Amino acid sequence: MPSYTRGSQEKADTISVSQAVSLAKAALKNVRVRVIGEVSEAPKPGYKMAHFTLKDRDATLPCKMWGETYIKNGVQLQVGMSVEISGYFDVYPKTGSMEFYVYSLELAGEGYLRMEVEKLKQKLTAEGLLSDARKRPLPAYPETIGLVTSPQGAAVRDVLRTLRRRYPLAQIHLAGVKVEGEGAPEGLAQALEATAASGAEVILLVRGGGSYESLMPFNDEGLARAIAACPVPVVTGIGHEPDTTIADLVADKRASTPTAAAEVVAPDIDALRMTINHLCSKLTEAQQRQIDNLQLRVERIEARSFFADPQSIFLEAAQTIDTLTLRLSSALPKSLAADRHACDMLAIRLRANIQGATKQPQNEVERLTGIFEQKLRHTLDRPKTAISSCATQLKSQGKRLLSPFKESIAKQAARLEDLSPVAVIARGYAIARTDKGAVIGSISQVRPQESISIQVRDGTIACTVQETIGKN
Repeated sequence: MPSYTRGSQEKADTISVSQAVSLAKAALKNVRVRVIGEVSEAPKPGYKMAHFTLKDRDATLPCKMWGETYIKNGVQLQVGMSVEISGYFDVYPKTGSMEFYVYSLELAGEGYLRMEVEKLKQKLTAEGLLSDARKRPLPAYPETIGLVTSPQGAAVRDVLRTLRRRYPLAQIHLAGVKVEGEGAPEGLAQALEATAASGAEVILLVRGGGSYESLMPFNDEGLARAIAACPVPVVTGIGHEPDTTIADLVADKRASTPTAAAEVVAPDIDALRMTINHLCSKLTEAQQRQIDNLQLRVERIEARSFFADPQSIFLEAAQTIDTLTLRLSSALPKSLAADRHACDMLAIRLRANIQGATKQPQNEVERLTGIFEQKLRHTLDRPKTAISSCATQLKSQGKRLLSPFKESIAKQAARLEDLSPVAVIARGYAIARTDKGAVIGSISQVRPQESISIQVRDGTIACTVQETIGKN
């Protein structure tokens, strides 16, 4: 290998550019290092070599890696990722540019954590734990709200203040636990179980903002499964708006901040009061409409003629009875008149026969007299028998005709007696009438100083109206 002397004007040997580049390449190839940096330029697909660039605050480093090795490594580089690479420096003779040849690559710091979280997300998605169909609706008006968070810090104060302001009716069951560091995921899972067992209807799982590493307890698989297995809905408010953890994805409802999570589970007491007042107004209006309808029905029934003159229901039946009574009373005299007329006719014939018989001999007179007496008795017996038979039939028919009317009259009389104002008065009530005899049913029918009468059981009381008092 050519040599040279440092710091001297006289050079022992002179080398070519190719030799100089080869010298540098050989020297750098033996330098094996591990480098941490941020990806500033990601690899472009389709090349045999994957070229990318790392940077820090003061420098940049071009890197290359065989495409197959890059794909097998399983890390999809993106701008902004923090990575840790192993390899050596290499010089490309054609351009004299230096690159870092990478033979191993892995994410570093937050980048590695994000990759692990993404793997867990894909696993839980395949199991259905992140599906919206699994998530449960929140209770509209919970009586007991669970709160799992750190007992110190701004998050717990913000949540409690929001719950007291929006929905002071609810009881708060607070489980104070660690929200970061070693053992935090296990403590959070146990707190969820204990809060659900205490009777909480919905649970708030919250913490304030922080770095990605500080939020890692909420990316724990055990905590995610505890949230999915919780018997009551879980609402998360972890960090700030851009932060999204596995716990947020598994929870039944995710809010951007702890305060927003409290607003999700707590209805606004003012809006609730307005809703109740509105419903009360609607209920009052509905009841008033029903009362008005019933009042109208009562007034329509009261206006019927039956209540104005209860005896009118018996009018037709009474008229029928009167008609039948008249017909019955006129039937007997007509029958007797016909029989009397027949007797009169026989008497006329008798007198004529007697006058003719006096001109006959005495014996003929005697004979005729005997015949006459016999016929007279016979003639007289026949009308008597007929009259007796007719009378018997008339009595029988009369009883048969009157029997149903008597029963109907008895029933109607009983009903009339029940409805009769006299019966009401007999039971101790009274009926007030105007000076014109109209029944007083409302204070609007009379005025002060008007005369009225009150009918009681044993008489009538004359009164003067002093004052009318309506119902409140």
